[in-house]
Amino acid sequence: MAIHHIEPTREAVHGCFSPDLAPIRTIDAGDTVIYRTLDSSWGHAGNRHRHLHLPLFERAPERDAGHALCGPIAIRGVQPGETLEVHIQRIVPDHWGWTWAGPGYETGDGLGLDEEVVVGWEIDAARGVASDVSGMGVTLPIRPFMGVMGNAPATPGYHSTFPPRRVGGNLDCRELVAGSTLWLPIEVEGALFSVGDGHAAQGDGEVSRMAIECPMEQVKLTFYVRSDLNLHMPQAETPAGFLTLGIGPTLDEAQKIALNGMLDHLQQIVGCSRSHAMALASCIVHLRITQLVNGTVGVHALLPPGALNIRE
Repeated sequence: MAIHHIEPTREAVHGCFSPDLAPIRTIDAGDTVIYRTLDSSWGHAGNRHRHLHLPLFERAPERDAGHALCGPIAIRGVQPGETLEVHIQRIVPDHWGWTWAGPGYETGDGLGLDEEVVVGWEIDAARGVASDVSGMGVTLPIRPFMGVMGNAPATPGYHSTFPPRRVGGNLDCRELVAGSTLWLPIEVEGALFSVGDGHAAQGDGEVSRMAIECPMEQVKLTFYVRSDLNLHMPQAETPAGFLTLGIGPTLDEAQKIALNGMLDHLQQIVGCSRSHAMALASCIVHLRITQLVNGTVGVHALLPPGALNIRE
């Protein structure tokens, strides 16, 4: 199995999802890709608020309007209707990050926010902490993950990186740390997978619209293809447990989608009726708000390890 390295060069970075983008690399199933990624702001936040003097790319208005994503990569022979299996092996953040909060973007409505702030962070990946450089005197534990991992949708044109979709994208699920496996539906030949929006730490919901946004020194992903899975929405096996993601215009719709996926899973592993699966879910499955801030909201249903023991 081959190992590929992708750097965030101008040719490898884009700010949309599209079936019309040519892949920067075509790999085989079983191959590993090691990325280095920019932060979601394409480095602008680092220059503006951290005075880092980072190199900046000239961005095309439509193609580069969203998060800085590396890719897309194509997986040879993959067809629509199959499922991309992404093994998240390693995620190492760079040494700096930032978090915005304020009354804008409707995230502060009714919360008494009267100013915009940008908190700068120094990240020590070896120690597993981020320390603010904005005068609060706060140190937080980090838990790095990628906010955006997704395939291209089938609809032609450039699609925003902000709302998540059934093929993935801006999922902002904090459980997708190293050691996780993510399954994504495929709608186009080759899948056309892209990744970006590194987060050193984030709470469920991402309530201000920003996590600790940061570049990543290393994102190591291995790709497989599953023809035996027919998923409606992304699913994952994580250190926190098995989870099904629901994406919709409201939390109510998103939770029903997530719960339907979990009921399917429980029926499959237990061999029970749907009502029996619902009874089990009410005892052992946790519904959590994935994110509230991307227009299309997310809920994930989580089945923790060891929560269910099946008698032989």
